[in-house]
Amino acid sequence: MRHLIALLAALALVATACGDDAAEGPVRLLTHDSFAVSDEVRQAFTDETGIELEIIPSGDAGSMVNQAILTAGNPIGDVLFGVDTTFLSRALEADLFEPYESDRLDVLRPGLGLDPEHRVTPIDFGDVCINYDKAAFVNGEAPTSLADLVTPAFDGALVVQDPATSSPGLAFLLATIQVFGEDGWQDFWRGLVANDVAITAGWEDAYYGDFTVGGGGNRPIVVSYASSPPAEVIFADPRPDEAPTAVLTDGCFRQVEYAGILAGTDREPAARMLIDFLLSETFQEDVPLNMFVFPARADADLPPEFVEHTVIPEAPVTMDPARIEANRERWIAEWQDIVEE
Repeated sequence: MRHLIALLAALALVATACGDDAAEGPVRLLTHDSFAVSDEVRQAFTDETGIELEIIPSGDAGSMVNQAILTAGNPIGDVLFGVDTTFLSRALEADLFEPYESDRLDVLRPGLGLDPEHRVTPIDFGDVCINYDKAAFVNGEAPTSLADLVTPAFDGALVVQDPATSSPGLAFLLATIQVFGEDGWQDFWRGLVANDVAITAGWEDAYYGDFTVGGGGNRPIVVSYASSPPAEVIFADPRPDEAPTAVLTDGCFRQVEYAGILAGTDREPAARMLIDFLLSETFQEDVPLNMFVFPARADADLPPEFVEHTVIPEAPVTMDPARIEANRERWIAEWQDIVEE
């Protein structure tokens, strides 16, 4: 009996030691391939907390969410960053997250879809908008609404992305559904098809292929982002005084990116520190020039290029994530039928 008691005690010590080891080491951030943070800011997290940050890229947002679902309860990361409006409902229904209410939520910009159960926290947002080449409309009228795009003046002018394969393409489709309604969006798309809309598999094909500014193509209007004009300035050599592109603010679809603590992590205290850090001024002011989206903090300073060369839409289009999840596949199938008619 004494040998059995000693054996059980030894096993308990081993289990405790293993648990302690598992609770040490870096905090792991599962994210999409577009995540980027400066080395200085990444080091700032370690300096503040004493914890290393390990970044685990996992494809696009949809692939990342699917991977998290497949490993639910035994996650390969401690925090997931980058689930956006279009996939949020799927992630919440899969019970991927441990609730956590950061004490920094009061600094957030209003209207970013704060989860009442605090399973996820808004970190940044981007607006998918129509962009146009200013030079192409010097002697003519640029579009002022989505409805303009089906008029003869813009025949052969627009390039969009396939919503089945492209995040901005899906966002633009959702915007048209919200703007024109369930009874009207199909006719709008039939109008675009009749107006010789071009459709590409992804954003790069559209922007750096067909668009007149990005790729020297022959289409002066493209589905892109509100942050594309400042990017045109930042990456130009030499830098122009004015962005060559402008944003049509009508029909911009707002995509919010969220972070949440993955259920089953053995690093929950460290994961909470990481959520708080993602809301810090240090991280938030690093966001625009690394990921070309806007910080969720209302008081975060924007780079001068973002202030001078773009706008944040005052009334962006939004849609309930649960509605998106319930109808996404049907809407895409209906869209495919229209463009293949």
